[in-house]
Amino acid sequence: MPPDTADILETTGDAAPFGRSIARMFAVLFRPAMKKWRFRIGLAFGLTVIAKGFSVIAPVFMGNGINQLTAGGSISSEAATGAGLSFVAFFTLFAIARLLSNGLPAIRDAFFTSVTQDAQRTISVEAFAHAQNLDLQFHLTRRSGVLNRVIERGAQAMEYLLRFLAFNIGPTLVELVLASIVLAVLYGVQFSLAAIATVGIYALFTIVVTEWRNQQRRALNKTDTQLRGIALDTLANFETVKSFAAEDREAGRYDEATRDYNRQYVKVMQSLAVLNGGQEVIMTGGLLVVAVMAGFGAVNGSMQVGDVTAIILMLVNIYRPLNILGWAWREIKQGTVDIEKLFNLMDMKSAVSDAPDAPAFTPKGGEIRFENVRFTHQGRSSGLNDVSFCVPGGSFVGVVGPSGAGKSTILKLLFRFYDPAAGRILVDGQDVKSVTQASLRTALGLVPQEVVLFNDTLRFNLAYAKPGASDDEIMQAAGRAQLGNFIASLPDGLDTRVGERGLKLSGGEKQRVGVARAILSDPPILILDEATSSLDSTTEEDVQAALREAAKGRTTLAVAHRLSTIASADLILVLEDGGIIERGNHAELIARDGLYASLWRLQTGSDDDGEDTAGVVPMESLAPRVAE
Repeated sequence: MPPDTADILETTGDAAPFGRSIARMFAVLFRPAMKKWRFRIGLAFGLTVIAKGFSVIAPVFMGNGINQLTAGGSISSEAATGAGLSFVAFFTLFAIARLLSNGLPAIRDAFFTSVTQDAQRTISVEAFAHAQNLDLQFHLTRRSGVLNRVIERGAQAMEYLLRFLAFNIGPTLVELVLASIVLAVLYGVQFSLAAIATVGIYALFTIVVTEWRNQQRRALNKTDTQLRGIALDTLANFETVKSFAAEDREAGRYDEATRDYNRQYVKVMQSLAVLNGGQEVIMTGGLLVVAVMAGFGAVNGSMQVGDVTAIILMLVNIYRPLNILGWAWREIKQGTVDIEKLFNLMDMKSAVSDAPDAPAFTPKGGEIRFENVRFTHQGRSSGLNDVSFCVPGGSFVGVVGPSGAGKSTILKLLFRFYDPAAGRILVDGQDVKSVTQASLRTALGLVPQEVVLFNDTLRFNLAYAKPGASDDEIMQAAGRAQLGNFIASLPDGLDTRVGERGLKLSGGEKQRVGVARAILSDPPILILDEATSSLDSTTEEDVQAALREAAKGRTTLAVAHRLSTIASADLILVLEDGGIIERGNHAELIARDGLYASLWRLQTGSDDDGEDTAGVVPMESLAPRVAE
């Protein structure tokens, strides 16, 4: 991942041209997933234009009706009857036009909501899925709260930007054009020019002030992101907070972040008052100018009273959407800040991706081979350096070494969470870069050092390795993982909820859930990443029994901190500073009296040749030994 990709989610500056983001947003409506809504989309646009046409013509009907009432001053009874019929007809037309101008948009909104909601769902699911498929380095450097807010804000922006642009901004421009034409043709071009000038001044003022406010909005978003990030981090790591008696310290951090947010929020609201006040002055001034012009026309006899009324009503109709236009423009500018971030997230490329024509991985014997592999983590100076080894199919190989030697890096490269800078990694003779990641990882069963569970039921967590597994299959796997009796003792059984990150379960119970997952998925290769290092001796023995069951008939690669767990391995690889410095079985490494022997003595307190295994947790070979 390039160095600045994490900043895309943290910063709040412009990330893409305004027009490009709007175009991409509307393009969502034309994706195959939205095909079923095409008729509704067309119908909604048609109703919007028709409604604006009625909105423009309604004041003309009202003006003509008033002109009929005032024509000729005092009139006879017969003429009054004829005039009465005429103004009633015009007033009726006015009422019908006005009803349709307001009613059609309500009908449109009723059936178009499904379209905007589905578009919002489409973009949010796509962004969520894309984030899930980004490489491990991205997820190590991002904050969960920030990523969630980017998707949430972007999806919400998608909904209201579509609605505003399609049904407020666009139709308002159509109404302005129609009204200007009607004013020029029926009453005089000066009224059309006055209306256009007012709208132009209003739009210019709105854009300038909104751009100023947009900077404040971005600053507000930044403080909001920081505030939520601190809250989520603190609540998620409450054990660490309590362990260090840091409750007051974290409350202070939260208070400072809240103060920053409040200060910025006040600035945003003050600038909103400036914008609203200026818009009201411009609209009122424009209406006054046109009303005075029409009044002089009536006094001079070039216009009738009804014409003055029609012009004023028409301008009121024009200026009324301007209130929405100002609000919509603010929302659009604010929304583009959010949707640009969403599209930036969706534009991010994973550093690890499948080749376009990559086939699925085909398991064979379970052989793993590293050939001259070099890799360095981003931001570090050390990593793996020219590492080569082979794990024969069906064998049990342990990987040991001091912290930072590269043990877990080997596993991450095997899972293809990263790609090596040089060398190859082969599984059953297939380069892991040449096959699909999903098929490769399906063939690898992982039991990590800390099994983190979803805040759901035991059934959900156990079946995560095999969606759709029956309760019988789940319980068989749980039984083999030494977890069956525990589940049977629970009042709710498999329906028991495990809590946030599985905190309702003990460490050993969570580890056995991890082992049960591996058994249920039935992978040809089992990966153990320090699966018992955080357990006490009694619990470790239970988990080791579960691991022995899980490892039957599989290739097993185990990264271990406790050497006792891999003492019976067919081959032990000893890493230091990113390279393999020793390899062999337990007896051979003890006899060599190198780093492995030193670590063994430190852990067991044994000073002899390794025959003394006091303090070692008994463990059978996890898999059949390789034929000598």
